[in-house]
Amino acid sequence: MKKILLETSARHIHITEEHFHILFGKDAKLEVRAPLSQPGEFVSTSRLDVVGPKRTIPNVSILGPFRKATQVEVSMTDARTLGTPIVIRESGSIVGSAPIKLIGPVGELDIPEGCIVAKRHVHMTPADAELFGVKNGDVVSLKVETPERSLIFGDVVVRVRETFALAAHIDTDEANAAGCFGEVYATLIK
Repeated sequence: MKKILLETSARHIHITEEHFHILFGKDAKLEVRAPLSQPGEFVSTSRLDVVGPKRTIPNVSILGPFRKATQVEVSMTDARTLGTPIVIRESGSIVGSAPIKLIGPVGELDIPEGCIVAKRHVHMTPADAELFGVKNGDVVSLKVETPERSLIFGDVVVRVRETFALAAHIDTDEANAAGCFGEVYATLIK
């Protein structure tokens, strides 16, 4: 069976255009620093401080393009550091999630919800989904073999869209647990 690229998704922010301009100024631009594996997505040159009830995590990257809702994705360790509730959700599912404060160079913003720990997931095209025998919304496992910390990640959500590129995403806590460094591939288990 074909292997799936397993990428580590570090803490990051998805932001609306309105919120971006509040934090960076009306003439600021969301500029590309580097492309990501998913077509059209990128790490920007812009960063924000994320402020929780206990601590602040400085210089968190903003990913582009702009989104319909502002969302902060952190690991469980980050959530504990910030002092926010640990709310595990699929990206984009922020209703009832944790509040968080964002500080930029010209403004700050308290968002009432939007801080999540993203569920593990795998992006696929419809052709990939057919090859693997899965459909959008299925929950699968990923077997990761590394020299000293091989493991199986359960509860991995399959996300299917024509515009996706085949890749699975885990957070930094999960990558560290499996000893994932460099280019890592996983095997899908249904």
